[in-house]
Amino acid sequence: MADPWLTIIGIGEDGLAGLSEASRKALAKAETVFGGERHLALAEAGSRGRPWPVPFDADGVLSCRGRPTVVLASGDPFWHGAGTSLAEKLQAGEWIAHPAPSTFSLAAARLGWRLESAVCLGLHAAPFERLVPHLARGARIICLVRDGKAAGDLARWLSERRWGASSLWTLAALGGPHESVREYRADSFAGDLAGSLVTVAVEGRGPRGLPRSSGLSDDFFIHDGQITKRPVRALALAALAPRPGERLWDIGAGSGSISVEWALCGGTATAIEAREDRAENIRKNAAAFGLTHRITVVTGKAPEALTAVDVPDAVFIGGGLDSAMFDPIWSRLAPGARLVAHSVTLETEALLGELHQLHGGELMRAEIAHAAPLGRYRSWEAARPVVQWSVVR
Repeated sequence: MADPWLTIIGIGEDGLAGLSEASRKALAKAETVFGGERHLALAEAGSRGRPWPVPFDADGVLSCRGRPTVVLASGDPFWHGAGTSLAEKLQAGEWIAHPAPSTFSLAAARLGWRLESAVCLGLHAAPFERLVPHLARGARIICLVRDGKAAGDLARWLSERRWGASSLWTLAALGGPHESVREYRADSFAGDLAGSLVTVAVEGRGPRGLPRSSGLSDDFFIHDGQITKRPVRALALAALAPRPGERLWDIGAGSGSISVEWALCGGTATAIEAREDRAENIRKNAAAFGLTHRITVVTGKAPEALTAVDVPDAVFIGGGLDSAMFDPIWSRLAPGARLVAHSVTLETEALLGELHQLHGGELMRAEIAHAAPLGRYRSWEAARPVVQWSVVR
């Protein structure tokens, strides 16, 4: 289409004055203007304005197809805005976008931060635990939050986790005549702020952040002893080779430690666990790491529990593998998918040997011992040997 019917416009706190000529022309000829109440007021939409329904629904915009229509969003409509939700429902020629500086860009400009080095998060509809993977000494994080009360809640959350010495900035109405930027120390932030605060910036000062290597300490996880221990977990993750955007089946997940570390690498995981009490531990661990959006917990046994689950890029089986489980799982894997299975029993070890002979891959036995007291001295205390079979479908 030479003349798209929909124009998606990013608008800032300076309203019409901050819009490009192209944005103003699109607004002038639009029959209908969609946006939040604040956006409609800033654009002086008048009787043409139609507030967004709550919850957000794009059907109203789509009903205007073929007629000159404008959608208003804060700053950059494709960064925590409505732009992508609309573009996914339209043909490429139906729409055009005129973004404005995002809130993240404005915040970085006020603070003098390199935007490419800062972590930018939308926390207005997400738990503060999303910060956990990013908190580190000197880390700079820009967060969109719901309102002024949320700023106080975030400061308390940081203080409770020993990050109270962090610098915290509140940034409101950026780019407009009522812009406000104030700096605090997180543990001395006093009370809630009035108004619709949209941004909090944090510079981390506190304990060391979460290690980024495979094999996190077992102490990070809630478990009842059923956990893939740190050194064995590191071996499993090395063989699983997680990549951003990939999906894992974690079968017999126990504490979910494999799922957590996979998700920390940017993938998604489905944790299959037969016992409900352990499934609850997995949910708690996912929440503690801010990964509930990346880890799905299914209570049940494989392979029955996998019938409605999307095909994975990798599978981890921590124990209990037998032929009745393996065959239907293997048949569902696409070429190139990785499978890693562990065994500590002679019976499963024998099966892994047969599968290795049949399907190839790598068969490895790991024996790990830790120093422990022996009278007045120390000696090696051996853990059960672990056999690992890893293979590419």
